[in-house]
Amino acid sequence: MLSISDISVRIAGRLLIDNSSAQIVPGARVGFVGRNGVGKSTLFSAIRGELPTETGTITIPPRWRVGSLAQEAPDGPESLVEVVLKADLERDALLREAETAHDPNRIAEIQTRLVDIDAHSAPARAASILSGLGFSTADQARSCSEFSGGWRMRVALAATLFSAPDLLLLDEPTNYLDLEGTLWLEDHLANYPRTVIVISHDRDLLDTSVDQILHLDRRKLTLYKGTYSSFEEQRATREMLDAKHAKRQADERKRLQAFVDRFKAKASKARQAQSRVKMLERMKPVTALVTQDVREISFPKPEKMLSPPIIAVDNVSVGYDPKNPVLNRVTLRIDTDDRIALLGSNGNGKSTLVKLLAGKLPPFSGQVTRADKLSIGYFAQHQVDELNLDGSPYDHVRKLMPDATETKIRGRTGAIGFSGKAGDTLVKSLSGGEKARLLLGLATFFGPNMIILDEPTNHLDIDSRAALAEAINEFPGAVIMVSHDRYLIEACADQLWVVADH
Repeated sequence: MLSISDISVRIAGRLLIDNSSAQIVPGARVGFVGRNGVGKSTLFSAIRGELPTETGTITIPPRWRVGSLAQEAPDGPESLVEVVLKADLERDALLREAETAHDPNRIAEIQTRLVDIDAHSAPARAASILSGLGFSTADQARSCSEFSGGWRMRVALAATLFSAPDLLLLDEPTNYLDLEGTLWLEDHLANYPRTVIVISHDRDLLDTSVDQILHLDRRKLTLYKGTYSSFEEQRATREMLDAKHAKRQADERKRLQAFVDRFKAKASKARQAQSRVKMLERMKPVTALVTQDVREISFPKPEKMLSPPIIAVDNVSVGYDPKNPVLNRVTLRIDTDDRIALLGSNGNGKSTLVKLLAGKLPPFSGQVTRADKLSIGYFAQHQVDELNLDGSPYDHVRKLMPDATETKIRGRTGAIGFSGKAGDTLVKSLSGGEKARLLLGLATFFGPNMIILDEPTNHLDIDSRAALAEAINEFPGAVIMVSHDRYLIEACADQLWVVADH
């Protein structure tokens, strides 16, 4: 059992977990949820022993192996299969020792142990996991260094899953996956034979793959039985009961205080007044668990609605090398209020298609016709690198409104989710979710006719994802999205376009 007993954890002077406990039984599959920045990844660091607790203890059975996703993507000349196989440290060590061992007894021990841990089927298991995460048989034989950072993080995930630790800690594993990879991971975790805790903001994964929810809120850990949907129902009931309890207590405190104020100066009632003062002191205030309202996301409406189609693509070939186009013979049209989700495995050309539609990639052949005065808001995660880390949200907005008054700039900064002091926070100090919100606000700043969203939910917590879905549904223009978040697709899209086979 993983036992978390009365722990307090502080980072840079900020208390994230306060005197909190949870007991995770062997074989439990736990979804770990909470708003961005509350300390979920910090608790993982404490469980791994990388961060000391201020008070309390975290106890793990001595024989348990703890495995988690590496922060650094693997690199080097080894093939993907070799990288994954090396993650089983015992098998790797035994095979290396078998090559040099001379003592017949030791050789027999090594071979017996290799049979016990099913070492000979390991290459097939490694290949199966890599395949599930989107690597073809040919890819698996290629050098790790040939792949981009995102694909190498998938290799790191494959290696972690292959090592099959007794306690598996996964922090937002679907951030590196497409829809197919996410579906495979959901199934793999649902059948994981040991203990797993997964930090995720993916509702479908939390409804499909886990049987308990660990919630970190207001520095306290609470464990709920059931899926995420069950947790939401239980939490709503608890919040309602606590709100009623808090109101009753407030009314009682008011009544007692009124008695004290009225009779404390009267000698005949002094003893009764004093007893009520003691009762007031003993009444611990109940904090009503009212849901912390998530900041809404809104997109400015376009000044003028255009006549359809706003984009027509006729027999287009596009990519990065004219001799080897990513997409061929593409013919399509986009109308004023279309809601389109692009599906397909990573590398099939979804981002290439949205770059073509956004005018960021010219076609090799064919024709693209855009409506006159068409404006497009384009959001992609890689744009985080284009933000000025030493600037604030206010600075980024001011660049877009050079002649506006201070009041108007502050107003627009607040409208994209950074009011008051938040507007002056440096970008380098913002969380991943806050950077995504800033990018969304900047990309749609001038009220575009069409919004293109390339993986917009990475780093957004569950409540912010719901706010994004609401914003998309309220926007009157066209929206095209690339996402592995099924909740967002089902809530917003009315057309699914599959990008495959060029």
